[in-house]
Amino acid sequence: MHFEIKIIKNRKNMKIANPIYDVVFKYLMEDNTVAKLLVSSIIGEEIVSLDPKPQEHTREKDKGETKGKIPNLTVYRLDFSAKIKLSGGQHKVIIIEMQKADLPTDIMRFRRYLGEQYIDSENRIADNEKIEAMQIYAIYFLGNELGIYDTPVLCISPEIKDVSTGEIISKKSKFIDGLHHKSWIVQISCLKARRRNELEQLLSVFDQSNLTSDNHILNVCEENFPEKYRPIIRRLKGAASNSKVKKQMKEEDEIFKYLRDAARIEANKLLTEKDKALEEKDKALAEKDKVLAEKEKSLAEKDKEIEELKKQLNKTPSA
Repeated sequence: MHFEIKIIKNRKNMKIANPIYDVVFKYLMEDNTVAKLLVSSIIGEEIVSLDPKPQEHTREKDKGETKGKIPNLTVYRLDFSAKIKLSGGQHKVIIIEMQKADLPTDIMRFRRYLGEQYIDSENRIADNEKIEAMQIYAIYFLGNELGIYDTPVLCISPEIKDVSTGEIISKKSKFIDGLHHKSWIVQISCLKARRRNELEQLLSVFDQSNLTSDNHILNVCEENFPEKYRPIIRRLKGAASNSKVKKQMKEEDEIFKYLRDAARIEANKLLTEKDKALEEKDKALAEKDKVLAEKEKSLAEKDKEIEELKKQLNKTPSA
């Protein structure tokens, strides 16, 4: 069935805080109703309850990255315990690992965070006097594309397949769910003008093409969003007028400026070192050419001497 979002034109725009900022994203997710709505829309399942796990796993800087000059900074992370409604009135409890990264990030960091969930002894439940491992859902908001273009939201869901026939097996297994996780990746840079379904319409709140002259603020039209998503828009509108949030957005700007400057300095340093290495190489080649030229000159002089000796031998009368 073809799904089409109808955009209502000539409506007054409203200003919302830019959720690409960690402080705004955190403010958004602190509202449990809004958090349930956002997460449920991404995973496509009904969430009965969503409880933040004791944290906060905010940002972690690389060893020696900033030498204490700025706060920790890499990946913003939120963990939840969620009860999902299944068909037939049943429920399952899962762990949701949510990570948001604005800058290119070492993939090993994502793997480490996910690994922590797998080894956490708290991520299990008792079921009929058995201990069951909770299934893990991972959601990533990435500011950089992965090389998969023009696709705002990617879903990676492990399949169970009969190796002999290639048939997909739909039956579920707690053993398999406990060992494999599902994940969703939101490529924020791919959200531009993509409104093919309600999820892409919702995620358009991250669309940076809606920026105003102030990078902290986006212009959106509330009426362009389905009614059920209005609480998210209103929450972001509230963040835009929150003095504490605005102050922390400015602090994030300073942090990213520091990182960009540090990256530029490091890049210039590497270029200088490379230029120096090339210069040394050119110097060594010049020295080598000089040595070769001297050898060629020496050989030429010897050849000349040999020719002179030959001439003298030819002039000597035979006995």
